[in-house]
Amino acid sequence: MFMGTFQHTLDSKNRLIVPAKFRNQLGETFVVTKWMENSLHAFTLEGWQEFSTKLNQLPNTNKDARRFRRFIYAGAVEAEFDKQGRISLPADLKEYAGITKDVTLFGNGDDSFEIWSAETWTEYNEQTADDFDDIASGLMDLGF
Repeated sequence: MFMGTFQHTLDSKNRLIVPAKFRNQLGETFVVTKWMENSLHAFTLEGWQEFSTKLNQLPNTNKDARRFRRFIYAGAVEAEFDKQGRISLPADLKEYAGITKDVTLFGNGDDSFEIWSAETWTEYNEQTADDFDDIASGLMDLGF
């Protein structure tokens, strides 16, 4: 289970250190793709296969389903660690997420974690903190 928040910095070759706590759960390779709120989403291979199965069950006749599937698959890359536990982020993923140097990684509690520009994450997290009671209340209405 991926939990916690970690701050890291890209090195001069655009390599990102993935926390050891996360590396131990990922195996040798994993998948990173574009995600919502201009972030990146990283899946274990097992998690990616499960997500892909659901994604491929969306109806091809639905325009939004096609758009979502194309966006996710077109942005997906298989990542591998170097000997220092770093991964290289492709330029298009960095650009999409607005990552220039400082990066925040945090677990999603399942078989995935997210990668954000530290600046974007700080802004997003502050807004979420301000709205947290309302968000929680709305989730209660959904049966949480």
